[in-house]
Amino acid sequence: MTIAWQVKRFKTLNIDELYEILKLRIDVFVVEQTCFYADIDDIDRHDDTVHLFCYLEGKIAGYLRILAKGQSYDDYIAIGRVIVAPHARGTGLGHQLMTKALSVCQQYFPDQQVKISAQEHLESFYGKHGFERVSAMYLEDDIPHIAMLKVSE
Repeated sequence: MTIAWQVKRFKTLNIDELYEILKLRIDVFVVEQTCFYADIDDIDRHDDTVHLFCYLEGKIAGYLRILAKGQSYDDYIAIGRVIVAPHARGTGLGHQLMTKALSVCQQYFPDQQVKISAQEHLESFYGKHGFERVSAMYLEDDIPHIAMLKVSE
């Protein structure tokens, strides 16, 4: 399984990459999860937002974005829009994506703490990457979520 990783800011994404990212996000977050909201937001275009994505056998397979302090949380950087394409699920790609994300966080935002808003059923998945639950369950677009914080290693 050969994975081609990409780390880019919005202005360096080419039109095909942007299309594939947005299509994947809409296919999963809006259609598959029946969560009708405006997925495209100005955060994607922010100068400090980092887009991490990968291809498996020439098809986009995973994506997430990393946000600087102040974009989502005042005191933390954030990882969000974490997604693995249906054709790549069950391969371990989600864990590779999170491992890569934490490395990219240190590269772009050294020594800053990471906070996420995770779908509640994924608590143990994120726990394997050093995240601990720091909130009660809350609804975000009618889906149960929890706040999680990356603990120091």
